[in-house]
Amino acid sequence: QVHLAESGGGLVQAGGSLRLSCAASAAPSTFYTMGWFRQAPGKEREFVASIAWSGDNTYLDESVKGRFTINRDNDRTTMYLQMNSLKPEDTAVYYCAAKSVSRYSSYVYTRPDHYVYWGQGTQVTVSS
Repeated sequence: QVHLAESGGGLVQAGGSLRLSCAASAAPSTFYTMGWFRQAPGKEREFVASIAWSGDNTYLDESVKGRFTINRDNDRTTMYLQMNSLKPEDTAVYYCAAKSVSRYSSYVYTRPDHYVYWGQGTQVTVSS
């Protein structure tokens, strides 16, 4: 079981920046790849970024490459999404997610159905 809680959303003008945080809590010896997804009104949930449990592999969707960065604290309890050069089309509810993996996993996952655990979401609104 992994409990996730996002924070850091808000309203920002186009070109601005936000940093989202996802605090994770889990039982000892629980290993999990984490990801960020977003869902705009009337649209399906879409992949944004993922970081492997090992920490040495990250992957970002083409739509955010060069603008967003995913990373994690050394103790692996908090994941971040640094969002720069925000655009109105980045407006959505952002969710963090986790998937249980093996201890030495370096895999990232991009599909929502790969993930079992989800946070409640945080709203990001980018005004033009």
